[in-house]
Amino acid sequence: MTEASQAASQQTRTWRLTLAYDGTDFHGWQIQPGEHTIQGELQSALGRIVGESPLPQGSGRTDAGVHALAQVATFQLQARIPPSNLIRALNRTLPSSIRVLEAETVRSTFHARHSAVAKTYEYRVLPIEPACHQICPPFLARYVYPYSWRLDLTSLNAAAVAFVGEHDFRSFAATDPDLATRSLDSNEDNAIQTQPRGPQRQVFVAGVEARTAIRTIYSSAWHQQTTDGFNLLIYRVRGNGFLHHMVRNLVGTMLDVARGYMHLNDIPAILAGRDRALAGPTAAARGLFLHSVEYNEADVLSQTP
Repeated sequence: MTEASQAASQQTRTWRLTLAYDGTDFHGWQIQPGEHTIQGELQSALGRIVGESPLPQGSGRTDAGVHALAQVATFQLQARIPPSNLIRALNRTLPSSIRVLEAETVRSTFHARHSAVAKTYEYRVLPIEPACHQICPPFLARYVYPYSWRLDLTSLNAAAVAFVGEHDFRSFAATDPDLATRSLDSNEDNAIQTQPRGPQRQVFVAGVEARTAIRTIYSSAWHQQTTDGFNLLIYRVRGNGFLHHMVRNLVGTMLDVARGYMHLNDIPAILAGRDRALAGPTAAARGLFLHSVEYNEADVLSQTP
């Protein structure tokens, strides 16, 4: 084998995977010592299949119990394996609660998180108050938030529209003390950045750095959907990025508005207040799905095999 061919055989290729998973039994996406995570399972499966163990980078770090319909992950491999073979091998090796839907090689500059231009999340609520005549069945319990208060769809949508546009979403970012040492970026379920020391320190409110909390919501709406004979309320939100627990905090606030506990006119004041204590509760993780991630096509051009 010539030096040129040896060098070519050792050249890494960047891969993009699209995955779906049931997050119920996982401690979120991000690998953590002693915990069962999506990222950890994927890394382990790659090691068993190709003998390489790159750390896959996801488009966002979904939290414990959160699901994905189309999570995107990138990593580099030296192995020259056809995409169809990699999909088949991964799906034979991974737990049945994680499936690889697509695999392709992409240009080396592509990154699942940094290259993303928009993401869409979906939240599913099952109304179970007496007038609905609905009981949450076992086969839906892992994927919906059973809600026992009477909800008004018109009020839900009026509240959803109030979040469209560019806003400072600090009032809807998690302030969990145990998250205070992790970094915050433009992903749902990425945590809060600590305040730096010295003269370059930024202004923080409720644990979130001011300049990082600005996000743009492109669309925000609720609709009704019948699944297996059950009437669900589905919230779908598309934006350029999301703070830790942001979608679940938006949902908790809108549910409070729709049941009359809060008023629609409170939302502008909550946004302006930049204080997590002003907004509604955090909705349960099990109702949340990462729906899709968008990229510019120029950033995803395939490498030559």
